Amino acid sequence: MESLTSLMDGFGTALTPVNLLWAAVGVLLGTAIGVLPGIGPAMAVALLLPVTYGLEPTGAFIMFAGIYYGAMFGGSTTSILLNTPGESAAVVAAMEGHPMAKAGRGAQALAAAAIGHFTGGMIGTLLLVALAPVVAALAVDIGAPDYLALMVLAFIAVTSVLGSSRIRGVASLLIGLTIGLVGLDQLTGQQRLTFGSLQLADGIDVVIVAVGLFAIGEALWVAAHLRRTSGRPLPVGRPWLAREDVRRTWKPWLRGPFIGFPFGAIPAGGAEIPTFLAYVTEKRLSKHRDEFGKGAIEGVAGPESAASASAAGTLVSMLTLGLPTTAVAAVMLAAFQQYGIQPGPLLFEREPELVWGLIASLFVGMVLLLALNLPLAPVWAKLLRIPRPYLYAGILFFAAVGAYAVGGEALDLVVLLIVGLLGLGMRRYGLPVLPAVIGVILGPAAEQQLRRALQISDGSLTGLVNTPFSVTVYAVVLLLLGWPLLRKAVARRAS
Repeated sequence: MESLTSLMDGFGTALTPVNLLWAAVGVLLGTAIGVLPGIGPAMAVALLLPVTYGLEPTGAFIMFAGIYYGAMFGGSTTSILLNTPGESAAVVAAMEGHPMAKAGRGAQALAAAAIGHFTGGMIGTLLLVALAPVVAALAVDIGAPDYLALMVLAFIAVTSVLGSSRIRGVASLLIGLTIGLVGLDQLTGQQRLTFGSLQLADGIDVVIVAVGLFAIGEALWVAAHLRRTSGRPLPVGRPWLAREDVRRTWKPWLRGPFIGFPFGAIPAGGAEIPTFLAYVTEKRLSKHRDEFGKGAIEGVAGPESAASASAAGTLVSMLTLGLPTTAVAAVMLAAFQQYGIQPGPLLFEREPELVWGLIASLFVGMVLLLALNLPLAPVWAKLLRIPRPYLYAGILFFAAVGAYAVGGEALDLVVLLIVGLLGLGMRRYGLPVLPAVIGVILGPAAEQQLRRALQISDGSLTGLVNTPFSVTVYAVVLLLLGWPLLRKAVARRAS
């Protein structure tokens, strides 16, 4: 009850004309920046930090919240229409959204994503209001073995569900894990796969890998086939969701937040794992499983809803523990400290107006995001009317600009091209791209948690399975691995 009273006070702060203006500016800027590949929400917030120095803290954080959600949706827009994820949480949206766009259903995919973001954000923020203290208490107890188990589950789930065969899925994952090894060993400082290049000592940025594998790989693949197929523009189709689409998407919209929010709240980091797990869940539960990979609308609705709820979840550990679980949360933490405010258990007592104003502004930002992007879905979809050679030339240009913006190094463009050629090769031989991106994103984190767990247990392997949570997750992993074999054995016995 106390939370609801505080939230009402927060709405009093967020709904002042000036703060409403900052929320609207944040959503607009976030969407515009999220559309550019390579400039994700973290970079957007970091770029706009200096702009907010003159603002009072509440207005600045309300604007940041708008940028965060706007950039997440903007990333989904290019992911769906151009197969070019603006940031890593939008990677899954390309899996089903882009085939839908190719089939003339780009506007429906965008509408499903926009409503998914709205639903996920609303449910996630309600859970944030209700569960912030509870989740914070639970999150403190989750240790390195549990994080490692969650990452192993993500690896196994994504390789066993995607692609035409598990072998190809594992091969793709291994490519990603290898790319993730590039750089300095975090514990020993030993160089790995840098070939003597100082620029590679920091590793290869996830954005460069995602843009290279998705955008450059796709552009080269299309270029290789344009001689044999016509370069006609892709159809746009009608701009609204049919009754059948709504019937297929309302359950994924409601399921997504309950996958996304807990992952955002625990310090395992970000929207990547929950979006993949939401995708896997929707594929398992769908009555139209044969459509997955060819443009199943559930594969857009569920993950997008999970991503948005995860964004609300990250604020739980950031506000209550001072633990940033994503790059954006880390930048926002720096912004709090810039104003002399330290997030942690006492923040709700010391700065109630700021915290509850920020939480209330998330609700306002969601409504603004939906009001802005639902009418714009057909407009965005018209991007597909551009003739294919010009469209993909533009994608190559923006992909290169985005990759260069990440580190400002010419070597990044060379790496982008090499990764793009790798993406072309993977498409040629039927390897799914997604497990490779997962390997790059989660590989280094999984290695760090593995080492941490082994250090705690003094090198004993039992340290990896010494908590009920990790044992439960590994049981699910074994079930995922063993289920196809079990199903075949049962079918053989039945026949």
